[in-house]
Amino acid sequence: MNLLVATGNQGKLKEIRRLLDSADVEVIGLDQLDAPPVVVEDGDTFAANARKKALEMAAFSGQLTLADDSGLVVEALDGAPGVHSARYAGVQGDDAANNAKLLEEMTGVVDEQRRAAFHCVMALAWPDGRCQTFSGQVAGLIMRGERGAGGFGYDPLFMVPEYGKTMAELPLDIKNRISHRGTALRQVIPVLQQLARQGA
Repeated sequence: MNLLVATGNQGKLKEIRRLLDSADVEVIGLDQLDAPPVVVEDGDTFAANARKKALEMAAFSGQLTLADDSGLVVEALDGAPGVHSARYAGVQGDDAANNAKLLEEMTGVVDEQRRAAFHCVMALAWPDGRCQTFSGQVAGLIMRGERGAGGFGYDPLFMVPEYGKTMAELPLDIKNRISHRGTALRQVIPVLQQLARQGA
């Protein structure tokens, strides 16, 4: 069974492929489609953006489609960057600029007030317009500088207290086990397994 994952982010695609190893699905990325539409993520919640991406791409491709919207919610910044996480510094997907802006915004914020959480909502959509959503989150702290060479996005700045490491320092298997995306995706797997059994 094919599953279109509606992302052009290769880091995210790699994580999702790894997590779906047991689901008996063939993961297809947007790079395997011919001129897919650009979905404008103009929702004011992660769920709204995930649903919109999944439904539009499922309708375009005729494939079962998984999309996610995820981001960083920082208490001291009143929930920012939130749904604007990927374009926090103004350019979509510029990790270095986003991290630099976050560090600048957090200047002077004391350790006890550097709490944050990664949030993820995944939407699974069918070409006929059906859609289910699944969510996950992981709590942590914002560092004062980047640590680690793995991961992507805000991972080098996001400390996971239980491990004493940033997301970018954790092995991929551990990251997938505890991450917001991993938590959401583990809820999707039983649905995919049932569809595979049904020959969907």
